[in-house]
Amino acid sequence: MNEFTAVVTGGNKGIGADLVERLLGQGYTVVSVARTAPEKSHPNLHSVEADLLDAQAVAAAAGTIAAEFDVTHLIHNAGLIWPNLVEDAKPEDITGLAQLHLGSALTLLQAALPNMKACQFGRVMFNASRAALGAPTRTAYSASKAGMIGMARTWALELAPHGITVNVVAPGPILTDNFWGIVEKDSPQQEALAKRIPVGRIGNVRDVTNAFLFFCDPENSFVTGQTLYVCGGASVGTLTI
Repeated sequence: MNEFTAVVTGGNKGIGADLVERLLGQGYTVVSVARTAPEKSHPNLHSVEADLLDAQAVAAAAGTIAAEFDVTHLIHNAGLIWPNLVEDAKPEDITGLAQLHLGSALTLLQAALPNMKACQFGRVMFNASRAALGAPTRTAYSASKAGMIGMARTWALELAPHGITVNVVAPGPILTDNFWGIVEKDSPQQEALAKRIPVGRIGNVRDVTNAFLFFCDPENSFVTGQTLYVCGGASVGTLTI
């Protein structure tokens, strides 16, 4: 039996898929929660299919996970952007992304907390965004990602006495399908964006999962309530896409 069990939302592709693979490589049992199952299989990889935009589906998934697994790590990685200018933004955009980015995390954490508290150990992480600091066309996205940071800080304070840390990874532009859904792959726009990032390149998936693995480590128990910007320096200045 493996010592740690991690729930990774959006574990079927992109950053989530790489994180799942790396956690499996470290001996974790991993539960991917996404609309579709991961493409790869592994004896210690389990899939719970749910649309995190649907609160009832999330509650059902959380109940299944709590009944079958002793969760020690919760990594809320799943996300959508839904970009538009403020003139075209709709209140339902905010409601939808709040459920995906915030509400689903709350439901999954509440299901995992009894085991974490019993063990006096837990690691909770969010995949937020540099856009939490503001970005054009990101009304609903920036609001919900900034909400992750506030919620994580609150949880960190409440859960610290139980040996549970709560931290946030906030990536800048990362070469994933979400990024290429806005910026054409290998386009002049992508090249121009890379030049505006202080380190001179756009991030890759491994840059982000390296940060998550730091927060996952049981030895890193003195870091909680923090937001680590993995953005090549973009959070220091201004950046537009």
